[in-house]
Amino acid sequence: MAKLKLDEVDHQILDLLIDNSRTAFTDIAKKLLISAGTVHVRVKKMEDAGIIKGSSLNLDYKKLGYTFIAYIGIFLEKTRQTNFVLQYLEKIPFVTVAHITTGKFNIFCKVRAKSTDHAKDIIFMIDDIEGVSRTETMISLEESINDKKRLMHRIFNEL
Repeated sequence: MAKLKLDEVDHQILDLLIDNSRTAFTDIAKKLLISAGTVHVRVKKMEDAGIIKGSSLNLDYKKLGYTFIAYIGIFLEKTRQTNFVLQYLEKIPFVTVAHITTGKFNIFCKVRAKSTDHAKDIIFMIDDIEGVSRTETMISLEESINDKKRLMHRIFNEL
């Protein structure tokens, strides 16, 4: 499949959709002074090329009572246990992200909890998974950067 050529209009559409993926195509069209049909065609083209993959909803977990964030590095007894451990991690709803990594940890994950006691219980759940030899936890004091736009702008500057 040939690489899709993106232009400044695509860039502006993505910029607006990153801010709010639910923005109506008619609103995007008005802001960019183009037709809603053009927006629709451009978005469809980027979806078909796999550049846009669905849309997401951002929850304010603090307002839902989940104010504690921790990152947990997981050491495995054997690397071949990775998929087995990941299957069990998927069963723990408080594990919101998991990466297979190189370096110090075999798996690195993000956990959301209601409190330090709740986080302790989650860590114990992870420690109890067969194949996990130990974990190392880092507590997030604050999410300082969560910016989806900067990389997208850099990519467009390189085009």
